[in-house]
Amino acid sequence: MTVDTSFDAFKNAQKQLKKACELFEDCNKNQNTFAIINEPKRVLEVAIPVEMDDGTVKVFKWYRSQHNDARWPFKWGIRFHQDVSKSEVKALSMWMTFKCAVIDIPLWWGKWGIIVNPKELSERELERLARWYVRAIYKYIGPETDIPAPDVNTNPKIMAWMMDEYSTLVWKYSPWSFTGKPLEVGWSKGRATATAQGWVYVLETILKELWENLDWKIIAIQWAWNAWLTAAELLIQRWAKIVAISDSKGAIFNKDWLNIWEISRLKTLRKSVIDYENAEKLENPMDILELDVDILIPAALENQITDKNASKIKAKYILELANWPITPEADEILDKNNIKVIPDILANSGWVMVSYFEQVQNNTNYYWDEDEVDLKLHKKITQAAMDVFSTSKYYNCNLRSAAYIISMKRVINAMKARSEV
Repeated sequence: MTVDTSFDAFKNAQKQLKKACELFEDCNKNQNTFAIINEPKRVLEVAIPVEMDDGTVKVFKWYRSQHNDARWPFKWGIRFHQDVSKSEVKALSMWMTFKCAVIDIPLWWGKWGIIVNPKELSERELERLARWYVRAIYKYIGPETDIPAPDVNTNPKIMAWMMDEYSTLVWKYSPWSFTGKPLEVGWSKGRATATAQGWVYVLETILKELWENLDWKIIAIQWAWNAWLTAAELLIQRWAKIVAISDSKGAIFNKDWLNIWEISRLKTLRKSVIDYENAEKLENPMDILELDVDILIPAALENQITDKNASKIKAKYILELANWPITPEADEILDKNNIKVIPDILANSGWVMVSYFEQVQNNTNYYWDEDEVDLKLHKKITQAAMDVFSTSKYYNCNLRSAAYIISMKRVINAMKARSEV
């Protein structure tokens, strides 16, 4: 599966924001306000030297983008990927600001990205990279200023290394300085399933607002991440039917149903979905996007649905679990074809919500049980989905623009309260 690099992530983010701003009077009339939120507040580029196992030194480049700090502190994800770019990091920082705002949590986001393929590093090299990274930035982070979290190719083990290094440098144990850590050092219960549980709640809520439910809905999922497989199991428990799924090796389809538990077992064994026997292998994995299903879930990479294939989409609903899988040009085509898109800044916000819960628990040193975490997640994310739906009706716009309008209101009101605009 590949990404079309001809699309500029940050320019696409700006296009989405501008479309919503044109509908929102307070933003449309005040171009000074739009100019501020249309760009990150600061972007930093740094090189980190790391000693490899063979004694050589390799320099890794990383980018840091802080989009908006109207409500403090910053909260940001650390991404380890060979295709990280400054444009991508700037776009992600903007999207994360509006993701936090649409679910109404008091954090504003930035983003960090390191250009590295972690699969090419030994575990010792990966740990050195993580610890040297913290040594380079520790003066700029902390529980009251900037709190890192995991993102693509970073995990609880890496966050534990980083938290440990930070604690050493500031001379005190600081579990509240990072989120996404192992449970033994301050991870919130429920965080492992929060992304999956969150988007199921969002999907259920939007369908309910449209007088529908998940019963016997036919679903295709592009990408078999662990979280998406967990969510697929939750969907089946609600009588939905998963008929197609893909991963890096290919895609499979069975018009009757797929046994998600068997596919999960295969993935645990480090096998591919194409090793699942009771299904047809799609010749072109991208064909999964064009299947005749009720709900399509693009959960892999960005720019998967563009103006080149949007007219071929047959799904009635699209739930964006990947970040920006649909280009602005494709959005226009999908709107004309009456296909409802549940946008990424709402759909995949469950992990952000529980990351915030983790920080709250770390700061108070009082930890909730999993039922309490899930109850709080359900209450806030369901309300956010209802607000987005009602806003789309009020402004007669799609759900993406509605999500941005809600977010912009909260961002701009916070800026006004601080006399920034």
